[in-house]
Amino acid sequence: MSTGGTGETGFERLGPRHVAIIMDGNGRWAARRGLSPSAGHKAGVERIRDLIEACKERHIEVLTLFAFSSENWQRPPKEVELLMTLFHSYLRREARKMREQGVRLRVIGRRDRFSPRLQRAIVEAEELTRDGASGTLVIAADYGGQWDIAQAARALAEEVARGERSVESIDDAALGERVQLADLPPVDLLIRSSGEQRISNFILWQAAYSEFYFTETLWPDFDTQALDEALKAYQRRDRRYGGRSQDGLEAQA
Repeated sequence: MSTGGTGETGFERLGPRHVAIIMDGNGRWAARRGLSPSAGHKAGVERIRDLIEACKERHIEVLTLFAFSSENWQRPPKEVELLMTLFHSYLRREARKMREQGVRLRVIGRRDRFSPRLQRAIVEAEELTRDGASGTLVIAADYGGQWDIAQAARALAEEVARGERSVESIDDAALGERVQLADLPPVDLLIRSSGEQRISNFILWQAAYSEFYFTETLWPDFDTQALDEALKAYQRRDRRYGGRSQDGLEAQA
């Protein structure tokens, strides 16, 4: 994560400003080693620290991580409890380190279903890191892309009901200003680990023109080399946003 500049990694000019990652594969990583699912989740959390530093070195301004989806509440209660405990511990342990690194933390998604204790930890971590100017870490927790779009539409409907805007004024720009991450650079690259090739209700609106990168690597094994492979693949993409290439052929994305 960075505000810009020149480094030695080769990703400064062509690299993405905003990378989002679906962190998948903790359970399979643990199962292959004969460990409990909790060991996989703990290993996955430890991976985040290295990735933050790697993103800073590669001048990536924003890193968004899909930590807990709206659908994850359907998992076994003990696993959900473990994930909540890990989230709380991570916030308590890492917030001061992020402040020292100049990294601002933001948590997106619903918060009302979290315990009061976890809600306080989120607020305190965000407040502690709010002046970070070297990059932004976004954690999506109890987040769903459909919920995100629905709450943006609800906000617009309330404005119409209050007489603050007309129905005719509602367009994609108005909706886009009300979804999560609206004030951050667009998501350039969306990565999913573990071999699954779907985005599972993650940033549906924000990923409209993202480049997708799917890797077989399980999340606890997603190291700096794996990140660099994703960035190299991104650099090979021809991003035309529905326009035409110079030879007149219609772009595919």
